[in-house]
Amino acid sequence: MSVIVEQAKQQIVSLLKSAAGQAMTQEIFPQTDLPDFTVEAPADRSHGDYAANAAMVWARQLHQAPRAIATVLTEQMDITDSYIERVEIAGPGFINFFLAAKYYTDILRDIEEKGDGYGRSQYGAGKRVLVEFVSANPTGPMHIGNARGGALGDCLAAALDAAGFYTEREFYINDAGNQINKFGLSLDLRYQQLFRDGVEMPEDSYHGADIIAHAKAYAEQNGDALMGVSEEERRQALVDFALPKNIQGLQDDLRKYRIEYDTWFRESTLHQNGETARVIERLKESGHTYEQEGALWFRATDFGCDKDFVLVRANGVPTYVVPDIAYHYNKLEVRRFDKAIDVLGADHHGYVPRLKAALTALGVDADRLDVVLMQMVRLVRDGEVVKASKRSGKAITLVTLLEEVPVDAARFFFNLREPNSHFDFDLDLAVSEKNTNPIHYVQYAHARICSVLRNLGEEGIALRPVSAEEFGLLCQPTERELILLLGGLTDEIITAAKTYDPARLTHYVVEVATRFHKFYDACRVKGSEESLMQARLHLCVATATVLRNVLSLMKIEAPEKM
Repeated sequence: MSVIVEQAKQQIVSLLKSAAGQAMTQEIFPQTDLPDFTVEAPADRSHGDYAANAAMVWARQLHQAPRAIATVLTEQMDITDSYIERVEIAGPGFINFFLAAKYYTDILRDIEEKGDGYGRSQYGAGKRVLVEFVSANPTGPMHIGNARGGALGDCLAAALDAAGFYTEREFYINDAGNQINKFGLSLDLRYQQLFRDGVEMPEDSYHGADIIAHAKAYAEQNGDALMGVSEEERRQALVDFALPKNIQGLQDDLRKYRIEYDTWFRESTLHQNGETARVIERLKESGHTYEQEGALWFRATDFGCDKDFVLVRANGVPTYVVPDIAYHYNKLEVRRFDKAIDVLGADHHGYVPRLKAALTALGVDADRLDVVLMQMVRLVRDGEVVKASKRSGKAITLVTLLEEVPVDAARFFFNLREPNSHFDFDLDLAVSEKNTNPIHYVQYAHARICSVLRNLGEEGIALRPVSAEEFGLLCQPTERELILLLGGLTDEIITAAKTYDPARLTHYVVEVATRFHKFYDACRVKGSEESLMQARLHLCVATATVLRNVLSLMKIEAPEKM
């Protein structure tokens, strides 16, 4: 949490412990060790900004009723030079603390001093975290699930970074295995169709227009040169020609979506450097494999899975899970990341326990792997589910979505719900310029602040430093509610990082915009007495800083005009 918020809570803890110590010295309380208690912000802050349950927790040790204990504690408490203005007892013995003007002043000063860095912390202590997300099949375009995974993974990585973790983003390229074999087959057949009749495409091959385009492009450059070589050589040549173009296309499309990866990790490297083969040998050595009908099985049931699974088929070819095991072993043991986080579709639910079981057999702490399972997205227009693009009439991909919806809206909307919730993406709402559109509402709040500052500047009214006494003029409920919310940014970022739920940031920034609009509608800025006007201007600037910092984490623009 922010420095000021943390200091206030620590002061409350110290005040209560000191008061208890004073009461023991005066023999009002018996000498005893007292357990820890909680200090929390109540849902209704009209009853206090913080509430402590110390009196209830200590009742057994002090042999008194909680309310009697609370009375003694408040009598012994010295709140001089603290962030506390007054203390009250409520209910059976809760002690409620009300914050002084200095607390609100120091939050605003903290925001001003830290600026673009406000909200960042060292909570993660530099622990190394690798976030892998999207990792779309390079044999075709990215779908809407990839679009949600991209926004989610990128924002999660940003939250982890802001919370003090050393964070890297990674895309895993499946450039080996069955899908590449099918890619090569499909390219081969489309290429052959250009030069001879009667070549049929199997039902389970790739029938997309991109396969035809790649085959034609190769033929335009090289003619029928591959018709006279072996099938293996022809397919390899076509894959070598088309796959880099597809990967470059993925990189270009994701760049349009404002996603930049630290690493594009190729599955093929695991085969080339022998890591896949070594994983198989290590699993054999672990004693958790067995052979059956010529295949090598992993005894996943030893680790709580519902069934065992095949590692190597009877024909000697490893199954798809083996390079996945090798890949995660590489993340955690070769590259030594403290934590690996995968953002995957919900259809991977059964895959995760098997992967963790294999890692455990390899001697890896499987708790170092966390998987964020992401539910499906439905695109909705006019209240009905949409599957085809307006322009092309074809299935909506990431690229066609961004032709209809601004990047800001796409990234914001895909983070409106926690990952494990189903989500209806309202295409009409995403392009709306009404306040019912949450991204427009948030961006408008920032633009409104910039407009206020700009208009006052044109009248010769400039922002100047204000004193603590002037900040103390900010005592209206809407002012203090807004300041309290701004003070919670650091804690929101940390919670988003801990829970792997960047939707917390979208909810938070919408709430900041809501409270700002309430403040601005209730409290005059221009036309107020000069000291109050300046204090309110500083509150406006602090709000703009928080809005901008959150939107920056999400790689969304904070416009100065709308």
